[in-house]
Amino acid sequence: MDYIELNVAVTPLSETATDVLAGMLADIGYESFVPNQSGMSAYIDETLFDEVRLKEIISDFFLPVDISYSVSKIKSEDWNEEWEKNYFQPIVVGKECVIHSTFHKNVPKCEYDITIDPKMAFGTGHHETTGLMLQYILDADLYGKCVLDMGCGTAVLAILASMRGASQLTAVDIDSWAYDNALENLALNKISNVDVRIGGAEVLGDCLYDVIFANINRNILLEDMPVYASVLKQNGVLYMSGFYKEDIPVIEAKAVSLGLEYVSYKMRNNWVAVRFSKK
Repeated sequence: MDYIELNVAVTPLSETATDVLAGMLADIGYESFVPNQSGMSAYIDETLFDEVRLKEIISDFFLPVDISYSVSKIKSEDWNEEWEKNYFQPIVVGKECVIHSTFHKNVPKCEYDITIDPKMAFGTGHHETTGLMLQYILDADLYGKCVLDMGCGTAVLAILASMRGASQLTAVDIDSWAYDNALENLALNKISNVDVRIGGAEVLGDCLYDVIFANINRNILLEDMPVYASVLKQNGVLYMSGFYKEDIPVIEAKAVSLGLEYVSYKMRNNWVAVRFSKK
């Protein structure tokens, strides 16, 4: 499977602008994003690349920056090698959890040791939203709980939740590459109690969950929140991330309309993860 590498220059360079642009590109199929000195590089399956939609996003961009781009085609194995060499480094979350790949040496010792070979799937723990959700998992009592990981990417959240004592887990992602990568990473960590599904909220069925982690983006969360509320048990907890602090009011309003109660949020570089409960 070959990929398109989109190199984006943002002038003046703004982390907020690149983050917003990354979110908009994710909505049209871009899977991975790497910051650089002029903006960022973004990656998409060649069969999904649509330059017309890309130009529409740039022309409609609402922040006061200029955006230019160039496009090149790369082999997926070349991208993976470049990622492994230059971008994915071991990360420690909350001093209790270390996330690393099979090629890393001298990995710090932590209570929870997670091996992730990310390939094209999102979720190494480096992005703020993944890190925030991992911290919520470390804070939560998951022993014996039934847990859902929506937008699972590498399945790193499901893996840590299983290590933290969750008894049954479901991991869902719309991307076939993420589905395959999730299965690979679960095997690497000898995790056998996760049911991985490909698709969106429509694949959940009528199973009920004690805890739901949904790390996607604002628009998808707003669209799918009614489904999350319907499959969340009474006294269950819903954690959501993939949006900014200024998005909390609209997320909270939707959640409250569905019978959920706002509890708390965590923030890093304006990205947030929010906790709701079902009373």
